[in-house]
Amino acid sequence: MARCLAIASALLAAVAFVVTGVASGAPRLQVGVTDDAWLMFGPGTAEDRALQLHDMGAEVVRLTLDWRRIESQEGTFDWEREDAALEALRAQGITPILVLWGTPKWANGGRGANIPPRSAADFAAFAQETATRYSWVRRWIIWNEPNQRRWLVPPSPALYVTRLLNPAGEAIKDVIPNATIAGGATAPRGSKGGTSPVAFIRGMGRAGARLDAYAHHPHPLSPAESPFKGGCGHCATISMANLERLMTETRKAFGPRIRIWLSELGYQTNPPDKILGVRWGTQARDVAEAQRRAYLAPRVDILIQYLVRDEESTSAWQSGLETASGRPKPSLRSFTLPLAQVSRKGSSTRLWGQIRPGDGARQYEIERYDSGTWERVAAASTGSRGFFTRTLRAEHGDRLRLVDPASAETSPTLVVV
Repeated sequence: MARCLAIASALLAAVAFVVTGVASGAPRLQVGVTDDAWLMFGPGTAEDRALQLHDMGAEVVRLTLDWRRIESQEGTFDWEREDAALEALRAQGITPILVLWGTPKWANGGRGANIPPRSAADFAAFAQETATRYSWVRRWIIWNEPNQRRWLVPPSPALYVTRLLNPAGEAIKDVIPNATIAGGATAPRGSKGGTSPVAFIRGMGRAGARLDAYAHHPHPLSPAESPFKGGCGHCATISMANLERLMTETRKAFGPRIRIWLSELGYQTNPPDKILGVRWGTQARDVAEAQRRAYLAPRVDILIQYLVRDEESTSAWQSGLETASGRPKPSLRSFTLPLAQVSRKGSSTRLWGQIRPGDGARQYEIERYDSGTWERVAAASTGSRGFFTRTLRAEHGDRLRLVDPASAETSPTLVVV
């Protein structure tokens, strides 16, 4: 009898300790990466790298197709690099998103890659050739950050729409009628001589842009920003911290059904970037929080992490999930197993998370650090996409982590605030 009472008391305590729930928002959200240099030339073979992405839980990969390199001579195409990368991704069941960018010299009078072609028909012809070769690909982005002079000169939304977006989108859909065409792919600010994303979105709307989704790169504009805090609500810039501005502007310009792709987001780290970087633990928290923010945002279908590996030069991007030498940062685990605190009221703390990779409902566990050891305090199944929410008893300062029983991998430690 004493044993039965003890078991009953333990069950009642467990019920009192935790209330489970399956997250139900953003059913279409997919999380992935972009890092062309690593994907094309990183360690091992293309198959090795694709397998690593699968094991990281990357559901989508954004890959740039450089028109300038592929068709350096008119009518002659070199697809070798792209074929290898895309076939490796396809074998792992990872969905590619193809970006068309970069004008060859023969198409713009010998000028730079950021100068548009003199004829929209030339770009449309390349888009059609690409779609014919990769007719199994359904997601496409036209150009990269056309609101900055680094990528398009002049950074004009009307030029972008009439010379690039609409002709290429139409050409792709002639080959793949059910293709999803994303326009914009705007940077979070216009920078010197550029156009703010707010003005660019409005200009695209006035120019008659035809698109299924709007792509944007909501990078933080300072190390002080997090996915939920620090953005400028009244500015014409758009980062993750003021994502509502993107939702409002795209709805006004393109209608309420326009989908949103957050096609490039990176939080740089210190080390090695002592000016723009945040601590490794902060990056890990931001990577998880960004996934939660995207999950909560209406119409957001895609969130892309930039990069997999830091670039060699510290003057370049240091937002990788690995260092330049390949050492994993804590953010690698928070990318795969995001765990974020939603709220806390007294000792009642609500968590959000996801288990990747996998298909269908997945098992998960929550552990708490106590007296030098990790103890399991919750275990249940996720929803069909691997998401969950959970309310449990955890107070300020408690240390928690998410466990994937299938792989025995764990998230970075979350300290309850």
